[in-house]
Amino acid sequence: MRLRRIVQRLKNHFELFGLQPAYALELEQLERAYREIQTRIHPDRFARAGDAERRASMQWTTHVNEAYRILKSPVQRGKYLLSLQGVDVAFESNTAMAADFLVQQMQWREQLEEALERRDAAELERLRARLQGERRALEGRIAERIDGKADAAGAADLVRRLMFLEKFDADIDAGFETIESS
Repeated sequence: MRLRRIVQRLKNHFELFGLQPAYALELEQLERAYREIQTRIHPDRFARAGDAERRASMQWTTHVNEAYRILKSPVQRGKYLLSLQGVDVAFESNTAMAADFLVQQMQWREQLEEALERRDAAELERLRARLQGERRALEGRIAERIDGKADAAGAADLVRRLMFLEKFDADIDAGFETIESS
């Protein structure tokens, strides 16, 4: 029962880990807090407890794992922070992007296709490096909008862009798999 009362008092995932709600996050702090919580709530510690305590431990562990997964991911953390402010990123229904971003996406897609046609893993690596640089810059801009300017609407657009880049990164992974399997 103690675990249930603790969970009910928490307002958000950041509070769970003793962190201030912010996009710019020290991942080492998150990791330390996660490991500390896991050692206290792991179901093995409640093996001899009653059914209710064991169930609460399992639920709590699930909640902690989900919160950790969300905060660790730059995209999910951005979406979560915006949801705390009542802003829905609306990725499924709002895919409108600035023309320059769409042009960049088309160029990267063409480069990906060309690299796959040539089975050029080195070109995929170069494309991934450019993508990673773009992601880091975009994450900095998101942090500035959310943490510095409290501009949730502007941040939502940037988080949608980051979601596109995350998907493109997964496409690059699939490209590597295609090259390796053939």
